[in-house]
Amino acid sequence: ECWESQAPSPQALASSQPFAIDQLSFTQWLQFIFLPKITELVEAGSALPQSCSPAPMAEEYFKTQQIDARALINRLAAIDRLITDS
Repeated sequence: ECWESQAPSPQALASSQPFAIDQLSFTQWLQFIFLPKITELVEAGSALPQSCSPAPMAEEYFKTQQIDARALINRLAAIDRLITDS
């Protein structure tokens, strides 16, 4: 229910704000910036960030939405733990 079929503009994707909050919704950031970047790092065997915590942001974001995002939040929390605990 959260994913979009078209990517935001290159300008929006170039935001330097945390979670691209000035240009993107949280789910756009997740779909078009965070997940592709993490996938790219893993596939290249590159170092992952030292910490990662999109799950708390997801919890806050989905408090105002009419979407049951528990499964997504749980998966993000698992990513948080994998990255932070490595």
